[in-house]
Amino acid sequence: RCLRRELGVLLVCVCFFFQAEDGIRDRSPSRGLGDVYKRQARKRRKKLCCVDKANVLDTSRLWRSVMHRLQAEYPDVAYSEMFVDNCAMQIVKNPAQFDVIVTENMFGDILSDEASMITGSIGMIPSSSLGDGTRGLYEPIHGSAPDIAGKDIVNPTACILSAAMMLRYSFGLAEEADAIENAVSKVLDKGIRTADNMSDGCTCVGCSGMGDAILAEI
Repeated sequence: RCLRRELGVLLVCVCFFFQAEDGIRDRSPSRGLGDVYKRQARKRRKKLCCVDKANVLDTSRLWRSVMHRLQAEYPDVAYSEMFVDNCAMQIVKNPAQFDVIVTENMFGDILSDEASMITGSIGMIPSSSLGDGTRGLYEPIHGSAPDIAGKDIVNPTACILSAAMMLRYSFGLAEEADAIENAVSKVLDKGIRTADNMSDGCTCVGCSGMGDAILAEI
């Protein structure tokens, strides 16, 4: 399960496999999706949007049947549904309408990259891949960039925010996670930027400069 935090929206991508034996389809995603309800939606604004392509894909229709069953189990969470193509438009048009988006892995990869550019740079967005319980692997959503290694120009924000997600979701340290996230917000409010999201009127710093600025605000 991948958690990507951008624009105040938590995008949850649930990965699972369907197995067909003697005509029986495995509904193993129900456990993971139920965990999304309990650990994410209930702790936030209790608002969840299921994103799929149920008008075309059989797997999306099975996905929705699982979501409908879970919806009945968590009546305190406001539930809605949206086709992925419409969601791609709505994220750009009005991202504030969403709180927790749950979708499958391929759709989530596309939507998270789209949303990252609204923030100004793919270097701003953290993510995690969570297993059962509190185990997780935390990293920025972007890949490695060996061509700029050692040049002190990389944006460290996504990596720093990934550490904040680790504190929040694996260690239950919400106060410490808030301290890091608030520090990042303060630095950005001061107009401090790295080259990838630089704009007029802001101050451009390198990787180490951005890290030091965030550290100073904690």
